[in-house]
Amino acid sequence: MQNITWNTDLAMSRCCGWLPVRVLYPEWGLCCCVLLLPVLTGCRIAAEGQNAQGVRLFEQGRWESAVDQFQRASVNDPENADAIYNLAAVHHHRARTLKNRSEFDQAEEQYRRCLRIAPNHVDAHRALAVLLAATERVELAEQHLRRWAAQSPELSDARVELARFYEERKQPEQAKRFLQEAIAIDQNNARAWAALGRLRERSGDRNQALANYQRGYALDPTQAPLAQRIAALSNGARGVPAPAGEERTRLVDVERTPAPAGQRR
Repeated sequence: MQNITWNTDLAMSRCCGWLPVRVLYPEWGLCCCVLLLPVLTGCRIAAEGQNAQGVRLFEQGRWESAVDQFQRASVNDPENADAIYNLAAVHHHRARTLKNRSEFDQAEEQYRRCLRIAPNHVDAHRALAVLLAATERVELAEQHLRRWAAQSPELSDARVELARFYEERKQPEQAKRFLQEAIAIDQNNARAWAALGRLRERSGDRNQALANYQRGYALDPTQAPLAQRIAALSNGARGVPAPAGEERTRLVDVERTPAPAGQRR
């Protein structure tokens, strides 16, 4: 499966039904811009729809059809970072499932392309770090996340992802330090409060964990697993079912691999 490449002018002509022309007279320039605005908007709307359809197809295990939708979306709107991320994520899933190094390489290329368009795309940074670690480049994964945090000192989520990296590497104190930095930057970062609660629960500090979970859930009630943890810590209950999450329509879940449609039982 080849990565899509295109000439931007040609792609726009195919998408929107116009051919690129050179403006010879200055007074034509404004006219052309005004005429093209609805066309460009239409292309972006089409790309959003194709991206959402691709996510649904991916969740159904229809990988090839999902790739087709993500490629169409990235042609219609070459600046659509989500579509490019999703294209990378499908390659990533295929790489993990098929143990195919070429798919890993394609996924990495597309993640980096996404980050060139959207340098603070949180999911792409996370997924790229996961990929680097999975391909025995743990130090590069750490360097990548640290560089992102250094380049975005105002971005709380960069610290949350660094903390997640250290938590997964069994370094809870490092993780806690970066979560505290994340909260110092943005006290309304619900993910940071939830992650801090998880660390404290694992360390046996149930009361502080409950307070952190409650703060995170108050900030973002869509974090379904927090309802389960709050109920468990409040009542000592076990196995409290979490409410169903919202349907994903923007980004695929790179760390959960649905079976291809032909392999489902």
